[in-house]
Amino acid sequence: MPFIGTDHMQISMTNADKHTVAGTVTAIIYQNEDNGYTVCEIETAEGEAITVTGTLPYLAEGDKITARGAWVHHNVYGEQFKAEAYEKTLPAEEGDILRYLSAGNIKGIGPRTAARIVDKFGTDTFEIIANHPDWLTDIPGISPKKAAAISESFAETAGVRAVMMFCQDYFPPSAAVKIYKRWGGASVDRLKENPYLLVNDIDGIGFAGADKLAMSIGIAPDAKERIAAGVSHILANEAQLNGHTCLPAAEIVRLSAELLSVQMQNIVETVNDMIADKRLYKIGSGEGALLFLPLYHRAESFSAKKLALLNRVCPQIDPGDVERLIWKLEAQNKIEYASLQKQAIRTALENGVMILTGGPGTGKTTVIRALISIFESLDLDCALAAPTGRAAKRMSEATSREAKTVHRLLEMDHGSDDRMSFQRNEKNYLDEDVVILDECSMIDVLLLEALLRALKNGARLILIGDAEQLPSVGAGNVLSDLIASDTLPTIRLTEIFRQAKESCIVTNSHAINEGRFPDITKKDGDFFFLHRRTDDEIAATVADLCKNRLPRSYGESIVPGIQIITPSHSGAAGTTNLNRLLQAALNPPTPEKAERKVRDSVFRVGDRVMQIKNDYSLAWTKNGKEGMGVFNGDIGMITDIDPVSETLVVSFDDRETIYDFAMLDELEHAYAITVHKSQGSEYPVVILPVFNCPPMLRTRHLLYTAVTRAARMVILVGRQDILSEMVENERHALRCTYLTTFLREEC
Repeated sequence: MPFIGTDHMQISMTNADKHTVAGTVTAIIYQNEDNGYTVCEIETAEGEAITVTGTLPYLAEGDKITARGAWVHHNVYGEQFKAEAYEKTLPAEEGDILRYLSAGNIKGIGPRTAARIVDKFGTDTFEIIANHPDWLTDIPGISPKKAAAISESFAETAGVRAVMMFCQDYFPPSAAVKIYKRWGGASVDRLKENPYLLVNDIDGIGFAGADKLAMSIGIAPDAKERIAAGVSHILANEAQLNGHTCLPAAEIVRLSAELLSVQMQNIVETVNDMIADKRLYKIGSGEGALLFLPLYHRAESFSAKKLALLNRVCPQIDPGDVERLIWKLEAQNKIEYASLQKQAIRTALENGVMILTGGPGTGKTTVIRALISIFESLDLDCALAAPTGRAAKRMSEATSREAKTVHRLLEMDHGSDDRMSFQRNEKNYLDEDVVILDECSMIDVLLLEALLRALKNGARLILIGDAEQLPSVGAGNVLSDLIASDTLPTIRLTEIFRQAKESCIVTNSHAINEGRFPDITKKDGDFFFLHRRTDDEIAATVADLCKNRLPRSYGESIVPGIQIITPSHSGAAGTTNLNRLLQAALNPPTPEKAERKVRDSVFRVGDRVMQIKNDYSLAWTKNGKEGMGVFNGDIGMITDIDPVSETLVVSFDDRETIYDFAMLDELEHAYAITVHKSQGSEYPVVILPVFNCPPMLRTRHLLYTAVTRAARMVILVGRQDILSEMVENERHALRCTYLTTFLREEC
């Protein structure tokens, strides 16, 4: 049976040479119900059979379609038609109607029922199903409930078709499926009334796409709904790209005027309307006024209130009892805790909230173990959590206790619209009396809010992290803001312990953090510097280390533990070029390895890849258990690519996840990753190119974060002058947030 195998497909026409084909669908070869990707055969009026592929949702045997697209040539199957858009008309003749219904296009109707319906209603069948479903009960075997279900299924198919036709020049058919799932039969009316609703309500449709549709249906450039959508888009975009939870009102007005090309006075009026309607929140006045999206205002203000409450109402433990508990633990473990470690244990036991920060080798894990033992001796249930799967795994290994991701602890769920929610919240508190959260530098303000909503009053919260690392990928500056507020008990561990002092990774990390140049002279330690002059030399050396030098010195088993962490995507030693070099070196093409080309990249079985966005609807299986959700920064390996089913399988720490080819924009190669993407993870060997990256990335905190990701070995490759510049540059990327002020107002 003819089938398009995309690995062998060649476009035979340019984009200007579009064609149209029309006919009746005679067979559905493959169809993905989630995104509508379909391979089908149609028969033209002249009797010619054509294989058509593309995103063709709700297509079924018996449909009459007109498809627009281009002819493609397959080396095995010959000419195929790749559709970019299509129109569908329902069959009008009794025979065609019977064929359509018999194919199972309408839920609840099989061949026998189809024959009975068409025998009774003839060419009026679709009119009866759509507008008089109660008449179907005259057919034996169709109850009123079944008749209603048949009509609903028919309406859904017609509804998606209507949305698809309305949006066909602006969005792909897969977007029409999402729109209909969200808004149902009212979809087209909503789109006509306010296309900008798409920006917030439909994942994957941004302001630019909604704006293009709005302009096409005559919405004025200075319409209030357009200005409001533009203002919200700017705030959301700044939160996503730069981590701001709010921005100065004057800056918002300026940016909005640039984006929308409208008068500033119109923007000011719309902003005031949005504040009055609580679509925006404003704090302050005049030049100092700040604007928030409700999402982030709620997150920061609620978090401040809940943290203050937890610290206030936590049951007290007598200081004398605390000292006895510490003494007893020291005796049991034959250990004497350092002064600051004892202070951290006391603070955690005597307060509802405690922050513990410090660099590598300062004993944070020792404090965690001590606290777990004491809380368990007091019959207090304790939960351990971290922002990422890798960080949770490290926490479990260090404490010999189960640690979960925050998402799993809160029992993440997603609705029919694939939007994330948590089953644990203020209506269903966590049972645990104590929550210990590690790698808190990675926690963004929305995740903090979700966790705090799930903590019962009287619970203890212990936040642990390294405040000198880069802030979270998501919006907010949580750990730094909490410490800067000076309102919550905070212990900073500073002493490097004897065993840790033997590691150059640890001592050099602290040197970098203090603005001192690291010791790169030792040849037999765990911290090395290889001098290279040009970016091309740096990239070539990195590839050689991975392919030849390290395996030759330490054995092939070291290769899976190597992670290249680089400051930038761009440049010869950025992720884009390094991933291309490393894929060629470590996983070259062979006849046995299936692969799939996506834009400028080729995904191949055996490739290391990273998920680059939170996808709460992705299903996975692990040891027979099922779960949902793959998150930004998760790294895995491609284990299978099936061109027939158009799927690719990735194993994330033994969690097998299936991707449809249409979802591959959520993946990128991960032989080399950016420092920001490495946060919260630890790798046996880290190789860091020190190259001519953009000046804004040559900072001490970025260098410190990269070096502290290594467990056994760090290799810096590059220029010593740029390394010096990074050590000396203490500049932080400032984030506009308000959590610190909210906390000071509450405490």
